Amino acid sequence: MNWGIIARSLTHHEMRKRILAVLGIILVFRLLAHIPVPLSDPETLKQVLENLYTQTSSQQLLGFLNVLSGGALANFSIMLVGLGPYINASIIMQLLTKAVPKLEAMNKEGEYGRRKINQYTRMLTFPLAIIQSIGTIYLIKGAAQSIGGLGDITANTSTAQWVLMVAALTGGAMILMWMGELITERSIGNGISLLIAIGIVASLPVMIASLTEGLYWTSTQAADKVVLFGRELSQRGMWVVGIMSVATIALTWSVVKLNEASRRLTVHYAKRVQGSRTYGGVTTTLPVKLITAGVIPIIFAIAFLSVPGFIGQLSTHGQGTQLVPDTKSEEIGVKLTELFQTPTAQTFATGGWEAWVYPLTYFFLVFIFTYFYTSVTFNSKEIAENLQKQGGFITGVRSGKQTEQYLGKIVNRLTLFGATALGLLAVTPIIGQAYVSNASIVIGGTSILILVSVSLETLRQVESRALMITYDQYEHPEYFHGDEEKEPTPPKRRLLLPRIRRKNR
Repeated sequence: MNWGIIARSLTHHEMRKRILAVLGIILVFRLLAHIPVPLSDPETLKQVLENLYTQTSSQQLLGFLNVLSGGALANFSIMLVGLGPYINASIIMQLLTKAVPKLEAMNKEGEYGRRKINQYTRMLTFPLAIIQSIGTIYLIKGAAQSIGGLGDITANTSTAQWVLMVAALTGGAMILMWMGELITERSIGNGISLLIAIGIVASLPVMIASLTEGLYWTSTQAADKVVLFGRELSQRGMWVVGIMSVATIALTWSVVKLNEASRRLTVHYAKRVQGSRTYGGVTTTLPVKLITAGVIPIIFAIAFLSVPGFIGQLSTHGQGTQLVPDTKSEEIGVKLTELFQTPTAQTFATGGWEAWVYPLTYFFLVFIFTYFYTSVTFNSKEIAENLQKQGGFITGVRSGKQTEQYLGKIVNRLTLFGATALGLLAVTPIIGQAYVSNASIVIGGTSILILVSVSLETLRQVESRALMITYDQYEHPEYFHGDEEKEPTPPKRRLLLPRIRRKNR
């Protein structure tokens, strides 16, 4: 990372204008995240936040929704649905591009085809936002009844009020999508990813505050008491905070290495002559990333894991595990709700295999979806055909079918390790929560992976834009070695030859 070029680019009006525009959009996003949904009075909203969001039993699903909405779930704001509909629409369009020949041909047309596909993605986002708005209201309504200890938060709500709530959530999702695309147009990072990362950063103070609460001495055991700087601290709390700080640093380092890890394949291009020009004859590398799918498999896994719990909520009429089952369907609903909720330290302490159903299923789904999405995004056949058309070949491998098989084997081996690492990152907060009972682990391996990948990609785009803006400065002599002022070249002298006179004959 060339920080000197970035620093020099800040002296240009264009670069400052781009960065200030992105910061302004982020500020507007954070302000909108505090506008509440027109659902009920502020006291009821406060009870929902205190009794629902702080519960660790709903931490995984609702915490992940809070990440996608940029922290809006904690404030129950109009940005509650967040970027979920746009992400789902993008995933659906990517899958349809591979399955529908017309869309695949449109994608190969270049910039015009990609713009059309992006337009279809925006159009698909609108109905998905309406559906997800209704589903989110019902999800929070059922969770508030079973976990938060509240009644029906939508009681005495008329049809016009329901339309207003759904319209507010849908409008918030569409505004957030528009803001993300505005950031992308400024070429200062991917707007959608950047807004998600900002939401994660916004939840950091809450996690730090919950961890620091465990530092203070509250137990009756005198052996646990430590006096430091005039304050009574808990010895056990200090150990927990210290271990979690070291684990966070180690996890961040591991995520950076995993995100940047890739297998570089040497590709040679044959020399060919067309007319009077010679092409090819160069050697380059083809990078194959260890984790090609990114965080998409985790999004898929969370979506699938929410289905059994949602079915259980419907079967128990929103009462969850607090219901005494009378029928077979209610008994199945209670069991599904019990199995597919994030286990806590108390759940692991009781023993039994039930506490391990959720993390093991989560790991298995992430592992499977990593292979699935990698096969969608990395097309070995298409890459092999493009190399063959351009006259390129991998060292020691023939072009065509053998190159396709070689690439497929390399990707499968890399994905095996990458899928395992991604699954372990996903279940890290669940395992950590089993040993930390006095604090909620909001930031886990998934959030750190998003923060690392978004930060590195944003820095690369900022550096690229800074290099383009400062490119004209490279014409100055100080950017080249040995460009000293040379003495002026003396003017050339004309050689005068004597004229030969011809004799008159």
